[in-house]
Amino acid sequence: MTVFPTTIKEMKAGLKAGDFTAVELVEHTFNQIETIDAKVESFLALNKEAALADAKAADERGYGEDAPVLNGIPIAIKDNIVTKDLTTTAASKMLEDFNSTYDATVVEKLKNAGAIIVGKVNLDEFAMGASTERSAFKTTRNPWNLDRVPGGSSGGSAAVVASRQVPASLGSDTGGSIRQPAAINGLVGLKPTYGTVSRYGLIAFGSSLDQIGPMTLTVEDNALILEVIAGRDRHDSTSLPNLPMNYGAKIGQPLTGMKIAFPKEYKDEVIAEDIRQAMQAAADYFTSQGAIVEEVSLPLIKYGINVYYIISSAEASSNLQRFDGVRYGYRSESAHTLEEVYVKSRSEGFGDEVKRRIMLGTYALSSGQFDKFFKKAAQVRTMIKDELNKVFEEYDIIMGPTTTSTAFEIGGRVKDPIAMYVEDLLTVTANIAGLPGISVPAGFDHEGLPIGLQMMAKPLAEATLYQVAYNFEQNHDFVQKAPTL
Repeated sequence: MTVFPTTIKEMKAGLKAGDFTAVELVEHTFNQIETIDAKVESFLALNKEAALADAKAADERGYGEDAPVLNGIPIAIKDNIVTKDLTTTAASKMLEDFNSTYDATVVEKLKNAGAIIVGKVNLDEFAMGASTERSAFKTTRNPWNLDRVPGGSSGGSAAVVASRQVPASLGSDTGGSIRQPAAINGLVGLKPTYGTVSRYGLIAFGSSLDQIGPMTLTVEDNALILEVIAGRDRHDSTSLPNLPMNYGAKIGQPLTGMKIAFPKEYKDEVIAEDIRQAMQAAADYFTSQGAIVEEVSLPLIKYGINVYYIISSAEASSNLQRFDGVRYGYRSESAHTLEEVYVKSRSEGFGDEVKRRIMLGTYALSSGQFDKFFKKAAQVRTMIKDELNKVFEEYDIIMGPTTTSTAFEIGGRVKDPIAMYVEDLLTVTANIAGLPGISVPAGFDHEGLPIGLQMMAKPLAEATLYQVAYNFEQNHDFVQKAPTL
């Protein structure tokens, strides 16, 4: 009986050695989904027939030196990234039956690299949430404890990898939606520098904040996916040219002499004791590797959460205007006038959290409140970026926890929007400043739930993040542990 590996690196080796074929690997993947996803509830749509056809084509291409880099590797896609011939719902009633006429640039790049798209996975509706409880269709569960949330908004993307259904997935990160679920599922999750990955085909939430990124079991796998999906895209004017595409170039290099900033604000008592201890252990480890770890102060980052929710909600209110019941998407059956089409379709099609953020954003942009809220948030955003830039003049990395707590119980915070918003407290900084940020497994709390270590670097320094993350990963056994389902 074939034992199938769980990481991309191992799968590539097995395919090349002839231990199994891509067809066998994809069949195994769907068997895993059938067995495991009934408990985890991650997938919203499956792509079995096309995936098996693509796997057959991968086998026919072969696995020689000239084979595409991800040939035959199964991958899941967050359901706010459009896919041709496979529904894209954004986990919303508004788009329940929506079929895109094209693939997002990242999906197209994965396919060109030989990857097999096995399905679309759950999220908080329109990526607005931190627990994946805001989906219109199902509540995804944390594989480490099925009574706990998988985080959000990319909770489905995290849960399918943590439960070993697929070796990698794509998520989107507007305020921490890759790193936060990666942390509480024990994964590697990267938010790239703003503009590194094309947003063409990503259903927009906050256009100045959104980034697509990879979620994987290991650092090497993560770097490999980023190398495939990064790059300039003529369809996205915010995508950056002349990117340093060899993101794994520094993997394996020592940390001697590297300067790491550990902000004192990341040691606050609002952060759970188990997590604070794990962060101190990480700092001590980096010191043992020859890095210089020093305490710094970032007094403005406490305002990041306020800035984020004003700017993201304002951008969301603008981006979601297009969902009006006229051109595509949900249309209320009880609407009889044009005004009723708009009002009833949006009232019935959007969930409570989406409507809440549209209202917040519209208020912040209104003529009487613009200067007080949106303009002020934009000014503070610039101040936060300047504060971070000063730190990066002296330090290579800023380290700290990804989350203030480990996975909380399903239903525990969903009725308290403010408590849910605070889940993004430690992650929004990278989005506000457009910085790359990574979360890697850093241990477990007293209940056996994963803890994440977050690191940020200056723009386009993903290779440095991977260097530090890989060193940390290789000298700890956190990635070897898996949930038992």
